Amino acid sequence: MIKRLVAVAALIPAMLGTTTGIAAAQSAPRATTAVVTLTYDASQAGQWASAIAQGVQNWNSAVHNVHLQPASSSRTANFVYKATSGWPQTTLGPIVPGGSKGQVQLGQEAVTEGYDMTRIAAHETGHIFGLLDDYSGPCSELMSGHGPGTSCTNAKPSAAEAAQVDRNYANRAAAVAPQRRQIVIDIWSGPALTRTD
Repeated sequence: MIKRLVAVAALIPAMLGTTTGIAAAQSAPRATTAVVTLTYDASQAGQWASAIAQGVQNWNSAVHNVHLQPASSSRTANFVYKATSGWPQTTLGPIVPGGSKGQVQLGQEAVTEGYDMTRIAAHETGHIFGLLDDYSGPCSELMSGHGPGTSCTNAKPSAAEAAQVDRNYANRAAAVAPQRRQIVIDIWSGPALTRTD
């Protein structure tokens, strides 16, 4: 009888078309309430417009519990993209509607060093969602940033990164903005710095 129960238990996922094991452990919970919509303003982003659009599309295609869309005005945006002459830096999230406004500074110095603009824009957006840098990661991980070098142009989050963002936004009530905002400064030719505002 025990052998039959074990055999039936093993068949149930196959009959339902589900998987077990590592893939199931990596999947993120879907939102229990409405999807969190974050609005952004790219009016100060200049030459970064197409890189931002592609980075946003990559994130929207990869995640389920949060959605990015342009704001109707800069005043109503949850975060802003801004072109700067320095290094990329971003407010570390997760940014939530009604919380403090976030900012993504898209620094020209990283482009001058040879890094891909779309990868930079998508990477910095990952910080808005609450993801940290992992410079030791492979090119397939968006948050590995400058670690893989200038030849890496991947601007799509890995499945694990997308799953973490979905976990960050799975329960809108749980996505509470931190009291103090941390700024992640991505110095793409050296170690990352952070400062707290």
